[in-house]
Amino acid sequence: MTEETNQEQSTASQKAALPATQQLLAASRAELGRVIAGQNEVIGEVLVAVLTQGHALLEGVPGIAKTLIVKSVGRLLGLGFQRVQGTPDLMPADILGTTIFRPGSDTFTFHAGPVFTDLLLVDEINRMPPRTQAALLECMEERQVTSDGVQRPLPAWFTVFATENPIDFEGTYPLPEAQLDRFLLKIKVGYPAPEDERLMLERHHNSSSNLLEDAKIQPLSSELLAAARKEIRAIRVEQDLYGYILDLVRRTREWPMLALGASPRAAVCLLRVAQAFAAFEDRDYIIPDDVKRAVLPALRHRILLKPEAELEGFDPDRVLNDVVAAVAVPRG
Repeated sequence: MTEETNQEQSTASQKAALPATQQLLAASRAELGRVIAGQNEVIGEVLVAVLTQGHALLEGVPGIAKTLIVKSVGRLLGLGFQRVQGTPDLMPADILGTTIFRPGSDTFTFHAGPVFTDLLLVDEINRMPPRTQAALLECMEERQVTSDGVQRPLPAWFTVFATENPIDFEGTYPLPEAQLDRFLLKIKVGYPAPEDERLMLERHHNSSSNLLEDAKIQPLSSELLAAARKEIRAIRVEQDLYGYILDLVRRTREWPMLALGASPRAAVCLLRVAQAFAAFEDRDYIIPDDVKRAVLPALRHRILLKPEAELEGFDPDRVLNDVVAAVAVPRG
């Protein structure tokens, strides 16, 4: 970042109610905008997952920068990054690590797998066999790896980003609902806008090598990340908004188009995501619009449509929008 940009961000943060969060957002727009054309909503939701200590499932067709987005955010935040390609023969030890006998000695050494990182991208998680999926998702919940009876904690910023291809299901092992429920967000990554796609072509034409390497993203300080996370946790929630969140979640359990509604964990996740969206708007309290904005990414993977609803052309997003429209908004 240039000195002028730093001065602008410093001035903005002095006026902000949540200075660390706003400084982080300003830096992400300035730095990531030089690498990624568009996809601002996706980048924002990726930041939500990291800052709220959640995990995210990214759904989109190949070639729309899912890997680039996660890798770029990791570099911006100064976090470690590892990538695992999901395949039918991938074993739990391939991602968790294994104990190896050291030749010439009587000792065994634990060789850490790629899961021991800050940001772990698992490409095509539904191509991994169920046993490997379960091993990874246990790490997501417990944030540790148990090997040979020894518990090894994962890094404090450990976050999993898993991708799925929404159109190719041959040779896959779909995640069951109980495992999907462990993801804080399901992020839909769509095609870029025409002007963004044109900008992408121009950048690649003018780039001499890898676009991410050319950009030289300036990492943020760990103190700023910790401060932003603390600000988000401290976002105030009024009593009537607790009721609004619960009304939305409980309504999904009785909605006629749904065979399975959102779990109690879903209400907690909806609250956390709404807090992050409020912080992004530089507010230290949430409003109903923050909750509405959080409904789709936080709940779309936690509900199950009835077969007849799918035959009628419904999808989770459409049903959730109907639920939001049916629940009364609290008047503060």
